[in-house]
Amino acid sequence: MPANPKYLSSGTQRAAKITAGLIGGYLLSAMFHYVLGLVFENKAAVVVTSVYTLYMLWMVLFIIPFMMKSGGKAWTYYLVAIVLLAVIAYLIR
Repeated sequence: MPANPKYLSSGTQRAAKITAGLIGGYLLSAMFHYVLGLVFENKAAVVVTSVYTLYMLWMVLFIIPFMMKSGGKAWTYYLVAIVLLAVIAYLIR
């Protein structure tokens, strides 16, 4: 039995959510681990740990946009967080 179309999101919303999760989630998790590398003294431990935690964080950040109504809102939240982490990284350096 097919799904009722009124409960499905449009193609553009679906594309915005997928790209927000895929690209925005990866960039956000990478920036988070970059800031962690700047904060902690033992950079080797951050690199070894980030191999696993970057993937896990990325998968969580990939799922979050699908729980939101709008893909644009997900992109907005992710871009604000990425810029905030970039500012923090700039201030630390």
